[in-house]
Amino acid sequence: MTDPHPLTGVRFESPVPPGTGWPGDPARPGTPVARDAAGAARLAAGAATLEELDAAVSVCRACPRLVAWRESAATVGRRASFAHEPYWGRPVPSFGDARPRILIVGLAPAANGANRTGRMFTGDRSGDWLWAALHRAGLARRASSQSAGDGQELVGARMGAAVRCAPPANRPAPAERDACAPWLAREIELLPSVRVVLALGQVAWGAVLRVVRGIGWDAPRPAPRFGHGAAARLSAPDGRAVTLLGSYHPSQQNTFTGRLTAPMLDEVLAEARRL
Repeated sequence: MTDPHPLTGVRFESPVPPGTGWPGDPARPGTPVARDAAGAARLAAGAATLEELDAAVSVCRACPRLVAWRESAATVGRRASFAHEPYWGRPVPSFGDARPRILIVGLAPAANGANRTGRMFTGDRSGDWLWAALHRAGLARRASSQSAGDGQELVGARMGAAVRCAPPANRPAPAERDACAPWLAREIELLPSVRVVLALGQVAWGAVLRVVRGIGWDAPRPAPRFGHGAAARLSAPDGRAVTLLGSYHPSQQNTFTGRLTAPMLDEVLAEARRL
């Protein structure tokens, strides 16, 4: 069974097979697939470029529970408003500038957001908030993003996540988080231009600290506490000073309750740009 892409009209299976023409798909039919945590660590460490890394991320099958959940959401679990669209249904690679000064790290793809569109923070209300703020900050070309291939670009920034598959109830298990960590670790190693890492939420904050320590960075001990606007100084092995900034996640729970407001998000993005 196939459905038409909402932007291009090309028909795709769900989940989308790699190399079949989905906008922005970094993988090919022969891209190596990680089938367990050890395989993910091996393929991440062996990625020589961001392109290789993104391709391997996008076909990972290391966590059986997450594979089953994301593919179920892409087939029988679709939201009614998207029932006749194809779903990406694969791990979601990072998106943005290849030489960013700012790296944005979220928690994980949403089941009917990035798991559907194949692009981080695209096609859901959290993304609506974040893209609008990034556009106001001069970090995104457009104020919204609903589909891969819509012309959206990040300027001087790149976004990824601590976990690359949509997890049940938005809660990855510790073992799943750990299995996914090598992808983020290698990405950070391949981004020598980064000066700021913006963690969206406490889970992303903790993931960044664990990952950078694992690749030889200096980070404060005890671990600095997360909070909106919290900052911690990190030091890369090449001598770069990098600031870890915290922001509340633009989830509906946070934005609907006023825990995170548009001015608060604007302020933390302005600080990221300043740094």
